[in-house]
Amino acid sequence: MKSHESKMPRMEDILNLPVQDPPCVEFSAANLKWVKVEGGRQGGDDIALIPFARVEEFVKGESSNAECPASFRIESRRKRSEGSISKPRVDGYLEYTLYWCSYGPEDYRDSESGNGDGSNVKPATGKGSRPGRRHMMRGCLCHFTVKRLYTRPLLALIIYNQRKHVDKTGAPCHGILDRDAVGTRAMYAPRISEDLRQKVMSMLYVGISLDNIIQHHIEVVQGHGGPHNRDDFLTRNDVRNMERVIRNSSHELHVDDECSVKMWVQRHHKHVFFFQDYSASEPFILVIQTDWQLQQMLHYGNNGLMSFHSTFGSKKLKYPLSTLLVFDSSHNAIPVAWIITSSFVGQFVHKWIGLLAERIRTKDPRWRLSAFLVDDPSFDISTIRENFQCRILLCVWHVRRAWIKNLLKKCYNVEVQQEMFKHLSWILYSSRSGPNSVDTIEEFMQVFVDQCAFMDYFKSQWLPHIELWVTGIRSLPVTTPEPLAAIETYHLRLKSKLFHEQNVNFWPRVDWLIHTLTTEFHSLYWLDQYSMETGYFENLRDDSFSTNAWSQALHIPDVNVILDEQNLQLAKIILQADRTLAYTIWNPGSEFSLCDCPWSRLGNVCEHVIKLAMVCKSRQVARPLLAAQVYRQALLSLLQNPPDDPLVLEHAIVHATRLQQDIKGLEELSNSGLLQPLPLEVNPHMAHNLQLFPRLP
Repeated sequence: MKSHESKMPRMEDILNLPVQDPPCVEFSAANLKWVKVEGGRQGGDDIALIPFARVEEFVKGESSNAECPASFRIESRRKRSEGSISKPRVDGYLEYTLYWCSYGPEDYRDSESGNGDGSNVKPATGKGSRPGRRHMMRGCLCHFTVKRLYTRPLLALIIYNQRKHVDKTGAPCHGILDRDAVGTRAMYAPRISEDLRQKVMSMLYVGISLDNIIQHHIEVVQGHGGPHNRDDFLTRNDVRNMERVIRNSSHELHVDDECSVKMWVQRHHKHVFFFQDYSASEPFILVIQTDWQLQQMLHYGNNGLMSFHSTFGSKKLKYPLSTLLVFDSSHNAIPVAWIITSSFVGQFVHKWIGLLAERIRTKDPRWRLSAFLVDDPSFDISTIRENFQCRILLCVWHVRRAWIKNLLKKCYNVEVQQEMFKHLSWILYSSRSGPNSVDTIEEFMQVFVDQCAFMDYFKSQWLPHIELWVTGIRSLPVTTPEPLAAIETYHLRLKSKLFHEQNVNFWPRVDWLIHTLTTEFHSLYWLDQYSMETGYFENLRDDSFSTNAWSQALHIPDVNVILDEQNLQLAKIILQADRTLAYTIWNPGSEFSLCDCPWSRLGNVCEHVIKLAMVCKSRQVARPLLAAQVYRQALLSLLQNPPDDPLVLEHAIVHATRLQQDIKGLEELSNSGLLQPLPLEVNPHMAHNLQLFPRLP
């Protein structure tokens, strides 16, 4: 017996093995250190421990073997519920999955070539022949088992039973090491990859024809020097098969909506990040995140912003829809997760937000958010901050939008609209009445008592919740106008897709909402990113949603901005297409600016308002945003009264010099009458939000 065999660990020692988590996105057996165990059912097999969340990356990495490209299928799967075993074995499992190379275990090479009598091709698993896959069966014995450990659910035990892609004779049976496979498809993986499948399916969903898909694929393959893998051999038949899948698919898997949703969850477990069925004590919660969405979150969320777009469709859909958004390099919002719940999303965010943060950091331990935007002050802010360790900003986009749309609808005098909007901003930021907003509200109702239609709307829809918003703005810094335009564009795109009249009969069904989001709507955003990255199919992008006011504002030259420093109530922006025309912006530089362009008159955030906010901020020729004033005065209060919390104190010290410059600028603006006085009283929760903040612009 060899000396090292006596040092082989026994099965009861497997939990003492190191948990391996390679830093690469995908990894294979070559990236792990394997050990052999003594005794037990796994005696002599190679084993390794990895985080359970990274099993898919391991399977993908194993499928990308350069010498033997493969596709590992799930041969068998078993699950147990927690608490089902009183005394679990050390290798006992919650989930057991057997992965087998798709070139095996059956061997039909002799029967397909006509050699031999076929007596040696009995399926190794006893499952009989596999229709449609006989031509792929080459007797490969490569397979491994993954156990989600019962006693350590966050870990996966990988048991590699046969690491080599060989047949029962021990000879290579596919890939470049198999001489018989050279020049045939057996040199490559047996199926197209999931990435290519997602790409083709998305193209089909957005309406790209089969001929255009094949022509585009040929151009891509020629661009990288000819075929190198199975994906490069995409055929018309492959695309037709996917067309057939789309044509035969339906959102209604069962006549009962609840049963249909459960069936979808079972069939699309890769898309389901979190699921909790409705019960007497718990709400229905479904969090959807596809692999593509996860990649976008990893890419654009790192050192960037992430935002909630919550409670969409609360009046039309069975359950409201919430979305997590990130912002790409063109300042467009990309949905990276959808949350469908029967309750207010913020009330039960603790059930899944921590798991999401853990999932992201498992993929990339260095991943960090710059800020998290919430659009409702009643969110569980502490849970979000605890899990993402970033600043939390309050987004007032839908408040602003609702007020403007109803002002335009219920009040017909432009000057009155402007004055009412200004008073509404005073209410929201309590900038006229100190810490108490009641006086400002009463003043607003008395001044505009003749505007009965809007007052009835305000009293019924906003008065019961206005104090919550005022408190939220004192507790949290408010985001600047730029991200609001991107969120608004996403909102309008979602609305145009879901709330078309032809879909009115489907609104009460959750399965229709899920199906539409994960197929057609998902594909629209995939096409946007693919077109932006490669330059292909730009003519197919929807121009009305391909850019938003944020990105459009960046293309307006500064020379087109006419800002009279003697009259800061009004500003103009000259049109680039026709320099004889200009739009007028009232109250420039404020979150509550109004423009007379057609887009703004519909209640939307236009590029002219955003451009002026940028110019006013850079030139300091108009008062800072009310949100910035609230936040900066909170910082000044902290400097004057240093807190006991060392993290907050450290932040105040680090930024003292920069804040002194801000103070000087604010004093100059105040002396010239351009800065509205704000209360110094600040909600104590503000201190908790200043951990590791950079200065808010």
